[in-house]
Order: sequence, then structure tokens, then C-alpha cells
Amino acid sequence: MAIQAPPHGRPTGPRTRQSHSARPMAASLRSPPPVPAAFRRSGASSSPSSSSAPKARFVARRSESVSVQQLASPLAEYVSFPASQYSVRKGGLVCPVPLRPWRGEGSRGRRRYGGRRATGRAEEPMSPPAAAPPAQPTGASAGKAVVPDDEFSLAKVSFGVIGLGVGISLLSYGFGSYFNLLPGSEWSALLLTYGFPLTIIGMALKYAELKPVPCTTYADAFALREKCATPILKQVRSDVTRYRYGDEQHLDEALQRIFQYGLGGGVPRRNAPILQNIREEVTEDGKYSLVLVFEAKALELSDFEKRQAKFTSFFGPGIKAEIGKGGDDLYEVRLISETT
Repeated sequence: MAIQAPPHGRPTGPRTRQSHSARPMAASLRSPPPVPAAFRRSGASSSPSSSSAPKARFVARRSESVSVQQLASPLAEYVSFPASQYSVRKGGLVCPVPLRPWRGEGSRGRRRYGGRRATGRAEEPMSPPAAAPPAQPTGASAGKAVVPDDEFSLAKVSFGVIGLGVGISLLSYGFGSYFNLLPGSEWSALLLTYGFPLTIIGMALKYAELKPVPCTTYADAFALREKCATPILKQVRSDVTRYRYGDEQHLDEALQRIFQYGLGGGVPRRNAPILQNIREEVTEDGKYSLVLVFEAKALELSDFEKRQAKFTSFFGPGIKAEIGKGGDDLYEVRLISETT
């Protein structure tokens, strides 16, 4: 079949359409991409349309370096001094050595280092804060002799320590004799039989043990104890100065009734006061008194004062309760005997 040529002399058909579609692609590969109008160079005789196009702006920046004078000694040397010669405070490290004046600050020759101004003389070493003096007894008992508690009582001995000591000793010797490391192999079974339960009992007693609180007795109060102290005051002193087992704290039942743990108008049990020590002293008017010192971080003095009548009724009859403030978080309940 012959292909007829068009009037301009080029053939038509599938080949013609294929060549037309390939030419724009070849032309795009040969021609460079158009340059945006913002980057074209425009002369003085540019057209109004080209002058209104946005132009690129170039900002030149300059960097400068300033030399800083180095310290007379490196920082590592300051830190190597003993802790008594330098300190770290709010604002930075305080150097104990003299510092050279900073150039450019005038005749004063002062400079700032670590947020503080150095005056050219060594920083005085910091001394540790002085310990707070121990709480001194108040009232008529101040400066009086203290009677040592040398009286022996079986209640002042820990049964947990005794049980653990005896049980571990029997177990150790029983195992040693059983393996023929110690003499008496015929007694090994008996030693192991009694040593094991004694050790368990001693561990249980040690776990449930409540240690006694310290008791300070003054000489004048010791002379009046047998005559003026009520039976309840004597019982309280005896209970809190011996080992107890199974109780959470001393005077637990009394404090539960006075402070009404978990009840309306009471205090939560986690805020319950804890007995720290007791003190026997004589008041200014010559009466015997037993002072109970409690620690209560979550209570105030008013919480004790509004229960003053309950302290009097619970530890009575024959006593009068007074409330006072001791040291930090310490409150004193003074039980004064009315017996003369």
C-alpha cells in the first residue's frame, strides 16, 4: 500500500505521530531550564513587568573573636583544695585564692567570679554549722543531780537476744558434732532438736520486741517516788522502762483512748504521737511529777492542750496533767501527783 504525501511533502501515519511526540522531549533535553525572573540580570532599560518582579537579597555578616584572659590557676587546681578551703554556694564556686584584677574595670580592680565579687583576699573557710545544744530540763530540776538506774530486773533483759544466743549456740555445736568436727557426736541429735525451735522463738521475740525508753531520774524526785507517786504513775514508769512484746508502741492503749484514732474528732493512726523518753522531777512547789516526752511531727500543741482533761482522767486519780512544748516536734505531758 503506498503512502500518499501531503501537500508540504511529509508523510502521514503512525510514524509521523511517533516522531512528533519524540521531538519535544529531545528539545527539552537540549535546551537549559528557564532561569527564574528573580535571578535574571535586569539593565536600566528593563521592561516595567520585569522591574516589578521580586529580587533576591543578600545579607553580609561579620564575625569577630575577642581574647579572654586566662585565670591565674586552672579550675581543676581550685577543686583540688581541701573541702575546708573552698565552698560551693548559690551562684557558683567561691575561690579561696586571690584573683587578679580584670582589665578594663578601672582602679577598683574588681571582678566577678561565679556570681560573687572577689575583693583580692582569700575567702574564709566555711566552718560546719554548730550542733544544736541538747534540750535542757526546765523547771526546778535544772542543774540537779541525776540518779543512775542501776537496779537489775529480768524485765530489762531482752528474751529475743537470749533465745537467739542459746538456739544458735546449740545449732552450731550440734552440726559440728554431727559431722565429727567437734566431740560429742552422740549428743548431736538432741542439740539439733532443741536448738532449732529455740532459734525460731528467739527470732520471733526479737521481731516483736519493743525496746524500753530512757528514763531520767533526779535525786529529789527519787526521794519522793515511794512516798508521793501514785500506783498508776509507778506502773507507767515500770511499763515503759522494760522490754515489751507484741505492742506497736508504749502506752498504745492509753493514746488510743485519748486521741481516738480513726474516730470523729480524733487523729489518724499514722499521726499518733510516739513516746521518746520519760523524766522524773520535782515541780517548783515541791510535788513529784512524771514527764512523758512525745514526738509528733503531724500534730500541734493545740492537739495536746485540748486533750489535757483526758490525760488527767486516764492517769488519775490523784494527778494533774500539764501540757508543754519541748524541742522540735516534741511535746511534754507532765503528770503531777497531788499526794504530799
